[in-house]
Amino acid sequence: MTTINPSTSLPAKIESTALSLSTKLIYGSGDWGRASFNTLRQIFYAIFLTDVVGIDPRLASIAALISTLWDAINDPLVGSISDKVHSKFGRRRPFLLIFAIPFTFAFMILWWAPPWHSQIALTVTVTLAYMIADTIQTLVTVPYLALTPDLARDYDQRTSLTSYRMFFNLVASLVTAVSAPMIVDAALKSGAGTQQGYMIVAALFGGFAAIPFLIIFFRIKERPVDAEEKLEKVTLGKTIRVLVDNGPFRFATGIYVLNWISFDLVSLMLPYFLIYWVNQGNMISQVSVFGMDISLTSVVLGVLMIVAVMALPLWSAIAQKFSKRWAYIVGMVFWIGVQMLIFSIQPGSVTFIIILAALAGLSVSTAHVMPEAIFPDVIDWDELRTHKRREGTYYGAINFLRKVSSAGAIFLALQVLGWFGYKSPPENALHFTQSPITLTAIRYLTGPIVAFLLLVAIFVAWRYPLSRERQRRIQKALIRRKNRKPNLKTEEIRSE
Repeated sequence: MTTINPSTSLPAKIESTALSLSTKLIYGSGDWGRASFNTLRQIFYAIFLTDVVGIDPRLASIAALISTLWDAINDPLVGSISDKVHSKFGRRRPFLLIFAIPFTFAFMILWWAPPWHSQIALTVTVTLAYMIADTIQTLVTVPYLALTPDLARDYDQRTSLTSYRMFFNLVASLVTAVSAPMIVDAALKSGAGTQQGYMIVAALFGGFAAIPFLIIFFRIKERPVDAEEKLEKVTLGKTIRVLVDNGPFRFATGIYVLNWISFDLVSLMLPYFLIYWVNQGNMISQVSVFGMDISLTSVVLGVLMIVAVMALPLWSAIAQKFSKRWAYIVGMVFWIGVQMLIFSIQPGSVTFIIILAALAGLSVSTAHVMPEAIFPDVIDWDELRTHKRREGTYYGAINFLRKVSSAGAIFLALQVLGWFGYKSPPENALHFTQSPITLTAIRYLTGPIVAFLLLVAIFVAWRYPLSRERQRRIQKALIRRKNRKPNLKTEEIRSE
């Protein structure tokens, strides 16, 4: 069984905290289920609501907004609860054992198309289904993510552990993004409905999602909590003050939020862009790959994700040679260029969009790794200042802020589609076109708007204050404190 040394017996040198390969692989595998759930939801859920359930985009945006706001609220709640749990299995792992199996059913709840004819009844039903499914997902993923700073204790180890996690994340996203459209297309061709195709996808990926979390429960041990941490009484006001007073957290939050808003917006708009602009309304357009006919959506997403997985060692090496911040900035500059080229694509440019998908994969790789690798460092800074570790609170807070902002972005994007005349296609239609003004809105939302958000993310990343050297000084101060040796002062670290 993989074990983590108690904090009271940490060695004097940070370098000796290296994680074993088995620990990285086992922990990283947990992102398979999380990524499958999020990939299906990010890429296909909006078009599922508008084109399968048949909800007007403006009503769909309201359902998404309410659901995502609930999603945002329950993240810090679960994070705070997990911080306060004390059991022989630790603070986080009990959640993985209890909610791994229900997580399977959360997939299926989300992809049910109610048979109602009333737009209001449909909106209310899908909103409730989303809230139930997301609550179950939160009860697994927030405690899982909160294990990261506990397992990896220094700057480069966190980059390494996050890279392993993102490997599973991107592979799961690849498999999901490629196979989901293929399964839905196969259902249509066999005479079944699009709804049945989505339910098959949900059942398959939901069934596999629980397994990694159960393995983590049985194979990974948490670092024991210090006695003084167990006595802390946390209030909402105090939590907000702690978060606001943490300067690095503010910058890391800006990077994280802008990064994922951009990715969520691309994921939301890409199916619309491919079907209605590139394919000119052909719902089942296919591309021949090695003699097999595969849907264009599957090919584009597959190429993007394959390149993203292959680029992980590159970005990890750049981050270790220079810094996480520089690796992120370089990747985002490149992504901005790709987004502007996507805006220039003309209908029928299948080869060009596949090439751009490959180029985008380079940037998507670092966009997945670096914000996640940066974030645990701000928790160490908080521990140095307050003598408390609040992984659950911080991960709950960052997910809250990310999801509130993403909810607003998705709400506005779907509202824009409604304002510019988006029409839902007839049930099980194989060809359907949108008006020129609707297509223009889809193009702007897919290209220039995302490029602008990435530009702001670069500005925030430029000002991020925790370098490798400063993080090492924080770690040395924490280790001296835990070993009851004279500590370095917080002011000394800040002044470096």
